[in-house]
Amino acid sequence: MINLQRVAKEIKSVGLYDLVLQDVQRDVGKNRVNEEEIQKVMDTNPQILQDYMQTNVEYNLSNIHIKDIALENLKDEDKQKSQRVNKNLAELKELEKYTLDFEQSATLVIIFSIEFFVLFSVQYFIVLLGLKEWQIWIYGLFASTVLIAWAYGKSQSKLYKKNNAIYEKKYQQTQQLLAELEDTKALSKEELWVFESDEHV
Repeated sequence: MINLQRVAKEIKSVGLYDLVLQDVQRDVGKNRVNEEEIQKVMDTNPQILQDYMQTNVEYNLSNIHIKDIALENLKDEDKQKSQRVNKNLAELKELEKYTLDFEQSATLVIIFSIEFFVLFSVQYFIVLLGLKEWQIWIYGLFASTVLIAWAYGKSQSKLYKKNNAIYEKKYQQTQQLLAELEDTKALSKEELWVFESDEHV
């Protein structure tokens, strides 16, 4: 459900993907590349598409480039399938953040940032405020925050794995439904493509 034509256009023209564009330029061996060359590189080097998709997830942009199906003028069975597709698309967009590896997620960065702040505070209380007689208690408090952060990190890691599995299953189900709707001529996937994002500034 990702439009490679749109991907190539955005890699070429949107500054957010400059690092991905540099990888394409390196692969092609020249500084000026066109959209067709970018698409060819994506065919031979799947990491380019993965980097594009990861950038989107990190910036809360969707990798789902199709719009909801218009339900009017559809037969009952096709209408039900289309409603499921529309529902799935909304759920997939909500679950997209879990397609990142937990180790590369913002959640882990936040956990480490908080722990760094707590460690800095511990040193501040002990050294600058002269609380050396309380240092065992203060370090004990810091150790307990490390334990809490570790437990929270583990629970978030499990949540990422669980939701990633749900995302994959729902993605496959949606693709299957779209294929069935195309087979019955209820719709053409080409009509559902969204060729540009209104989220890019």
